Amino acid sequence: MFEITEKKKLAHLVYQFKIKAPSIAKKREAGQFVILRMNEHGERIPLTIADSDNEAGTITVIVQEVGRSTMLLSGLDAGDTILDVVGPLGMPTHIENFGRAVCVGGGIGTAVTFPIGAALKEAGNEVISIIGSRTKELLILEEEMRSVSDELLVTTDDGSYGHHGFVTDVLKNLLDDKKKPVDIVIAVGPVPMMRAVAEVTRPYKVKTLASLNPIMVDGTGMCGACRVTIAGEVKFVCVDGPEFDAHDTDFDELIMRNRSYFKEEKTATEEYAYHQGQGGCCDEKKTDA
Repeated sequence: MFEITEKKKLAHLVYQFKIKAPSIAKKREAGQFVILRMNEHGERIPLTIADSDNEAGTITVIVQEVGRSTMLLSGLDAGDTILDVVGPLGMPTHIENFGRAVCVGGGIGTAVTFPIGAALKEAGNEVISIIGSRTKELLILEEEMRSVSDELLVTTDDGSYGHHGFVTDVLKNLLDDKKKPVDIVIAVGPVPMMRAVAEVTRPYKVKTLASLNPIMVDGTGMCGACRVTIAGEVKFVCVDGPEFDAHDTDFDELIMRNRSYFKEEKTATEEYAYHQGQGGCCDEKKTDA
């Protein structure tokens, strides 16, 4: 059992947890993730390790309520426990001194760009970070991103804070500045956003990585649920990724595969919300969708 030592609300339906996991905290590197399982019949939830504290033996994960399992997790508090926390999983982000690196985080994807930005900064890069959300209230980790960036640019879709528009608008402005060429772009966020970033950088021939977020089950490459197509070849995100060349990624396939269990996820979420609304406890032994 893994104890939650701290819980913090970051935005509407977005929570940050610190979990006691000394061995994972000691080994994890930027870009890696863990898989959580709430109970013996629960769904496996992949979450990026946003940070760690070796002295305290904790890892930090950030979760957004999008379905039954994440709603169940978000309902826990400090002192509660999680049955399984497996990791660190996935390939670490390749870190070197590229020169001028741009980290683009959309929505909850900022939780992933934070450790990557920190590692890039430590390696001597000039780090320019662009983070965006639909509204100011949904923006997360602004100060944390500022602390690891030489420059932080913020966007909101509705113009309630920062630049009125999308992260790709600000990214294009950076790419157009011939006096300060961009050497690498790393994008993390909703699939349509990452695809849009790839299309913006493609004409400039700037190396662009995307941290992919497919449906994932076991996290060890055995089930094949997280397969994606990269440059015409099948890859497994859990062991080959999660980061791949964005210009080689088949985003249309990724979107289609991520919708595979939409009906089941919707039903499970509605059932959980109904039981919670009735003042009862949803049957945790029911297999998640």
